[in-house]
Amino acid sequence: MVGTMAKEKGRKLIAQNKKARHDYHILDTYEAGLVLTGTEVKSLRQGRASLVDGFVQLDGHEAWLHNVHVPEYSQGTWTNHSARRKRKLLLHRTEIDKLESKSQETGHTIVPLALYFKDGRAKIEIALARGKKEYDKRQTLREKQDRRETDRAMAAVRRRQRG
Repeated sequence: MVGTMAKEKGRKLIAQNKKARHDYHILDTYEAGLVLTGTEVKSLRQGRASLVDGFVQLDGHEAWLHNVHVPEYSQGTWTNHSARRKRKLLLHRTEIDKLESKSQETGHTIVPLALYFKDGRAKIEIALARGKKEYDKRQTLREKQDRRETDRAMAAVRRRQRG
């Protein structure tokens, strides 16, 4: 009996880059596959990775993920990977062309937003983004706090109505 292992279904989040949504205006998002080694996949399955300083660089019609930290696999031997190596992204040619033309505009960059398993395959959500100015960040934070206060007030009103 070949291939009796149960296939994973759905999306299992490994890591998220919350800071990216704070530091950048997200213009467009893409889902890309990753070229990984065996020990990297095992390390990711343990839910260990950090996207904090990550960025995508386009080089010769190929997309490369830099500075994403996937810690070494604890049971790995000499076959282990280096934690911050650059990893190739798998995107369609049209997506790469679109990213290449748009990322050349001033202030635009490509950042990773989330790393996850989708139906058992490692995927990364990347975004074409434009850096926010300091006042934009403050504005976003203010809106978030206002929304939170409004939700809190609404919840309090609902509680009073029930009780």
